[in-house]
Amino acid sequence: MLGKGRKVSGRGETVTANYAFGPAEDDAIIKHRLLTRTTTTRGEPPLKKLQRKFTSFVLEVEKDEENYNDCAKLSKAFLQELSTFEIPLLKSKAVIDANLREKENFNELKDEINRQISLVQTDIEELKKQLEESKIERQHKEECEAIRKLISAQPPRSETQKSIIEIEKEIAALEAENTAGSRLLELRKKQFALLLHVVDELQNTIEEDQKSLIEEMRMVTEEQKSGMEDASGGSEAMAVD
Repeated sequence: MLGKGRKVSGRGETVTANYAFGPAEDDAIIKHRLLTRTTTTRGEPPLKKLQRKFTSFVLEVEKDEENYNDCAKLSKAFLQELSTFEIPLLKSKAVIDANLREKENFNELKDEINRQISLVQTDIEELKKQLEESKIERQHKEECEAIRKLISAQPPRSETQKSIIEIEKEIAALEAENTAGSRLLELRKKQFALLLHVVDELQNTIEEDQKSLIEEMRMVTEEQKSGMEDASGGSEAMAVD
């Protein structure tokens, strides 16, 4: 099946390339047929036709008769056929040369495209790095902005210093109060210890007084008892007398 060609551009010229799409024939057979032009879509194959013209001319030349006119006619016909056969070959050669130039152009274009792709990939990697750096920088800016807003929300330094002085005064007053309380507590401890000592001494004194009182009462009781015994003994003696 023969398909219509497409325009092929190669370094400032445009040629039309005809492509043949065979069913499943081997590349070597197709190449041989194209070179020898032994196949054609219609009529007699060009090479066979040229061979037939050449054979007729040779046979006519080999005759012994005086047939110069016939030989001239056959020679002219052969040369015309040879020119006709040569033209497609020249066209094929031009197409081949154009295809080779186009292939070179395509290879150069491919190399250029690969080079551009490499450059673009390098640019992409560089842009990725810049993007990461931009993200980090933006994050730092956002953090700085948040800190700035936080600082702006705080009162002025003069007010803060004033508050610090007042708090320091309150702390000093509390420390003084704490010191006075500690001293008072220590005094109360000493007073309480003295009170306990006095109470203990008083309790000891009371116990000794109670013991002395009990001893005195016991002695008085014994004396009274002795007196009563003496009195009853005297009565008995008087009675006896």
